[in-house]
Amino acid sequence: MRTEKLRLTGVQRAKYFAPVALCVYLATLCAAICITAVFLNNPRQAAATLAAGLFGLLLSAALGASVLFVQLNEMRYLTVTTRADATTNFEAVHHLAQHLGWQITLAEVGSRLEAVTPDSMSQEGEIVSVLMRQNQVLIASICNPNVGFSLTGRRRCQRIRELIRQAVLSLSKA
Repeated sequence: MRTEKLRLTGVQRAKYFAPVALCVYLATLCAAICITAVFLNNPRQAAATLAAGLFGLLLSAALGASVLFVQLNEMRYLTVTTRADATTNFEAVHHLAQHLGWQITLAEVGSRLEAVTPDSMSQEGEIVSVLMRQNQVLIASICNPNVGFSLTGRRRCQRIRELIRQAVLSLSKA
């Protein structure tokens, strides 16, 4: 089964994945250090330079891979199955967004809602995208690319997804 992922525009995508690009750049520099070590005349200096280059290469590659994994995982939609129809689910999510003071950027009744949460540090917080499919609600929330990826933002995104999940599941209990 193929899971859907949140799609970002070109500039947003570049900003969102900038930390991974930085790790790739650092890995490239470390690879260049390793290559330079081959041309050193002193064997001890060559070994030390090669070791430092390999250490930096492995560390930056591991960091870049782990950040990429987390970011791609955050972009996946969480699927929640409800007993309500798409329009009722939309109304519940729309009401929640208005109640929490989110800036709604796109609202297609019964289909999709996109919003940006307020943040205390800047005008833009996390990006929220909710898709409605018959009796399913797909929820995604990521750190705003203009603000940057952070563990605090990641926790807020998890809370947002949980709030939306609870809002649509409470329709089934009512």
